[in-house]
Amino acid sequence: MLPIADRWFERRTVSPGLTLLTEPHVDPFLRCNIWHVRGRDRDLVIDTGLGVTSLREAARDLFERPIAAVATHTHMDHTGGMHEFDERWVHGLEAGVLARGSDPIPLDVRDYDAETLAMFAAVGYAIAGGILTAIPHDGYDPRAHEPVPAPPTRCLAEGDIVDLGDRSFEVLHLPGHSPGSIGLWDARERVLFSGDAIYDGPLLDELPGSNIDNYVATMKRLRDLPVDVVHGGHEPSFGRARLVELCDAYLARRA
Repeated sequence: MLPIADRWFERRTVSPGLTLLTEPHVDPFLRCNIWHVRGRDRDLVIDTGLGVTSLREAARDLFERPIAAVATHTHMDHTGGMHEFDERWVHGLEAGVLARGSDPIPLDVRDYDAETLAMFAAVGYAIAGGILTAIPHDGYDPRAHEPVPAPPTRCLAEGDIVDLGDRSFEVLHLPGHSPGSIGLWDARERVLFSGDAIYDGPLLDELPGSNIDNYVATMKRLRDLPVDVVHGGHEPSFGRARLVELCDAYLARRA
């Protein structure tokens, strides 16, 4: 029996106008970074976690202004709370997935076969001990969790601009991890929100929908980006030197 968490989300102010929310009782394998970006005219929430309990209720003070929820891609650990927002934006290649609620990912290791557990362990995610260390409320059953449909209100594409009034982001299509993976690039501030295209942890390129050739091209593109800070979909943020190291390591592995 898993304990009931005192609170499900943790939050930290990263910089003025930028807040990070995480789900500390989730294994890093599925512990998504949820980014709240404050803007003059509207705010953004970039990715929304697993959806095992209400993100919007947990951070009501952050979400009281006009806001759009952007999914960097449609794996369940990034889209679980998308249905809670009126504005739901995603790349057009994955719009259909979001509309039906994303493809379920088991939250109980009993629902993984030995081969799958070994595959994840080999790349750096030893999840055999459990994915959740607590549950959000009494009666929650991880094995019964299902994503909620969240039909997109805007389909994004390469080069689109996400305008917050006082800052804007260019949509970068960064396929490989998934067909419609995107990043949000603030060229003025030299900041990238990269989703799972790149983060400082084991990168997954053999999932259903992944494409290694596309991922190689994405890594070459990211390596040349004049970025100062990368805020990934998992793990801590990092700078340009670490970005180059991660890209080079991936390219060498897939050479």
